[in-house]
Amino acid sequence: MLLSMSAPSIADYIERISNARVYDVAIESPLERATRLSRRLGNDILLKREDLQPVFSFKLRGAYNKISQLTDRVAARGVICASAGNHAQGVALAATRRKISSLIVMPVTTPQIKVQAVIDLGGEVVLYGDDYDSAYEHSLKLAQERDLVFVHPFDDVDVIAGQGTIGLEISRQTEGNIDAVFVPVGGGGLIAGIATYLKHAHPGVRIIGVNAADSTAMHDSLHCGERLALPRVGIFADGVAVRRVGEETFRLARMFVDEMILIDTDEICAGIQDIFEDTRSIVEPAGALAVAAIKKYVARESCTGKRLVAINCGANMNFDRLRHVAERAEIGARREALLAVEIPERPGSFLSLCRALGHRSVTEFNYRYEKSGTANIFLGFAMPSGRDERSGVTSTLREAGYSVTDMTDNELAKLHVRYMIGGHAETITEERLFRFEFPERPGALLRFLEAIGSRWNITLFHYRNHGSDAGRVMAGIQVPESTREDFLSHLAELHYPWVDETENPAYRLFLGH
Repeated sequence: MLLSMSAPSIADYIERISNARVYDVAIESPLERATRLSRRLGNDILLKREDLQPVFSFKLRGAYNKISQLTDRVAARGVICASAGNHAQGVALAATRRKISSLIVMPVTTPQIKVQAVIDLGGEVVLYGDDYDSAYEHSLKLAQERDLVFVHPFDDVDVIAGQGTIGLEISRQTEGNIDAVFVPVGGGGLIAGIATYLKHAHPGVRIIGVNAADSTAMHDSLHCGERLALPRVGIFADGVAVRRVGEETFRLARMFVDEMILIDTDEICAGIQDIFEDTRSIVEPAGALAVAAIKKYVARESCTGKRLVAINCGANMNFDRLRHVAERAEIGARREALLAVEIPERPGSFLSLCRALGHRSVTEFNYRYEKSGTANIFLGFAMPSGRDERSGVTSTLREAGYSVTDMTDNELAKLHVRYMIGGHAETITEERLFRFEFPERPGALLRFLEAIGSRWNITLFHYRNHGSDAGRVMAGIQVPESTREDFLSHLAELHYPWVDETENPAYRLFLGH
């Protein structure tokens, strides 16, 4: 589906990008200075506002450039693609403009806002599989069965050239007066196009790719020197959730990408907040990767006075996902910390703890009576200056005689434990604690419980729909030593990602025996 026998030359790419037919449907997106972020970081931060495109994503550039160049005879067959949403909207819009049919295969986990957008743009939607790769394989099968033209989301010369027009615009808008461009990376079409043009026009500009920390296909492939297929990818940043990068995009990335930066979920959420505070616009998780990476890069390099460009690649965000973003943004920006603090179970203990904290703003305080004589407090406090004060506060509390455990980077504590502080179960024995993830869709929790089965007793359970595409469960399960091997074999057969959290201090302090 990719290319002819030989890959195009760089000169050919520059010509294709320069003549790409994207402006029938796309705008030349503005390059705006992020005033607040620039002031805070001591560098000039520019946002390339691809979130302002008609489909709220850069993807219509490549899709339209590809479809517009099909001959009338070929186009009349209709087009098909697989996409988690943004490429799908670009294909649907381009096909509708050309008055041809489009069939879009989307994972069942795709946010409803993206599914409805494709329908509104004239596309026929087929929901299939739990991730992009399943949808992709199904779309290839349908393409062959129905003789449809497959439009690849990234590994196609014309698609890459269409995305490359962003690099052309940045060149024209800045005249090359920039130090680095930060580009979100999934399959690699966006960074391949941008890097090819900018490295040709301005060789000194650094091109820095950004992967979500749980979707590291390009990062790992460049590190190893060959394309790798990830066993699984996280889907919070669904716009870049790709298990394997393209053949041609990888070739170009090896030539032109200077480095890759990894960004975790909390950092993504903080990036969404940063963009909102400067623009009053809300980008999707993938759309905040570049801003989050700039913050990490500036901290690492201790640089000032640099001119750095972030590609805000999309804004197709489900509204209910915002509560998860809001919860995690303060932690991601290092403006909130979470601690477990052991206090004596006696009158006045709360007051003494608060005095030890001084005038810091407490954001969370979870407690339940503990008859053993000591109690564990789940404590959150604000760090409004943005400086990470955890070590200082922890030292202060320990000097005051408290036992303290830092929970700020503990995923179990952030996802589950903070919502269910309730004391220890003194009568439960042989309990083990697990975290599971499964694709979030109607009936998913029931299917999960049916898969776990009834052979082992569930002693603790927490499930909360966090507004993302993965259901997250914490479960305590009684597993007698005599059945341990059988239980682990059963988990392996479930095909749900899981983590054994039995030794996690958040569990031991607040919930365990």
